[in-house]
Parts: sequence; C-alpha cells; structure tokens
Amino acid sequence: MSFAAPVSRVKQWHRLVALGMVLTPIAASGQAAAQTLPLTARTKGSANAPVTVYEMADFQCPVCGRFVSEIWPTIEKEYIATGKVKWIYIMFPLTQIHANAAAAAEFATCAALEGKFWQAHDMLYANQENWSALKNPAPFFQSKIGSLGLKADAMTSCLTTGIGRAMVADDASGSERSGARGTPTFYIEGGLMDRLYPIEVFRKVLDSIWAAKTKKS
Repeated sequence: MSFAAPVSRVKQWHRLVALGMVLTPIAASGQAAAQTLPLTARTKGSANAPVTVYEMADFQCPVCGRFVSEIWPTIEKEYIATGKVKWIYIMFPLTQIHANAAAAAEFATCAALEGKFWQAHDMLYANQENWSALKNPAPFFQSKIGSLGLKADAMTSCLTTGIGRAMVADDASGSERSGARGTPTFYIEGGLMDRLYPIEVFRKVLDSIWAAKTKKS
C-alpha cells in the first residue's frame, strides 16, 4: 500500500476540508460499540480534549508501523500534548493476512490491564520485523514482560484464560461495525479516515474539526 494517497484523493480531502465536510459520515453506533470497552489504559491526551480519535489498527500491519514511526510523533506533539486531541487505540487485527496480529493484540490488551499499554504498543511496533515472521511469537512476547515492567503472573493469567482474547474480539467487532475494512482506520468525530495520509492531511482534518468545535458562538 502506498504511503501517500493518490493525488485525486488528496485533492478530494482538501476540497472536503474547505467545505467543512472532512470525513465520511458513519453511524454513531460504531463509536458506541468501541466505548463499551475499558479504554482508559489505551487513551492518550486530556479527558477534556475537544477532538476524539479512535485509531483502529493492527500491530503486524506494515502501514500501521509507518504511521507510528513517521506520523504519530508529530500528532503527539502538536495535538495530544497541546490538549487538542484525545487518542484511543482500538485493536483490529487482520487475522486473514497477518498470522501473528491477534497474538500481539492479546499481549497488548493484557499489558493494558496492567497499565502498560503504551509501553507494549511502542515495543511491538519497534520490533515488528522481529516477531511478524515467527511461527510462534509467544516466546518473543514473553521475553519482553520484564523489560516492560509487567507482572509475569498477571500476564500469564490474562493470556491463558482468554481475557485478552475476548477483549480483542470485542474491539475487532466494534471496528467492523463502525465501517472499518482495513488498517489503519481513524474514526474522528463522526466519520472515518481510512488508511494512511501524509501529516499535512492529518493536520487539515484535525485543525478543521478542532476549529469547528472550539468556535465561539
């Protein structure tokens, strides 16, 4: 998948931003489904941020990895740290094409229950090439428990009892109901931004929505 959107799609985004129609409208039930999960540990940003983004992603997805390395640091600095955006990660492993995606999502979910989701998130993406091709990635994930500051007993219990698996399945189901068909997909205040675009497009979308929601009447 190409990093940059086709020229026609980028121009279309620019026209939509200019018109204040920045995202494809979808049913509100998708967001409601995502909110049924305990998301606090997978959230970054102020609870009072005027803009909320749900990122539906797959830890084994190469394009998701590019988002994390190339786009995410700027979004963190310009939008999350400044209180403009609250960002929530939703598990959407594409198991039909990524054999180890579900296992990675389960590991990250169990880490979230220990308050270490973002540490696991960063580790999984930073080491994506190391575990993606493994026939059994479990030993690799387990080797990272100590360095992430996780409790081995709690992680083992979560992974072996299926708690993490059930939460990942709920996330994936909610993502599908929201209209997501691939990764990464971003649900932003009532609409979907599918796949990956350059930071300039993210800025236009987020700035447009932030301006609209903070405009004084």
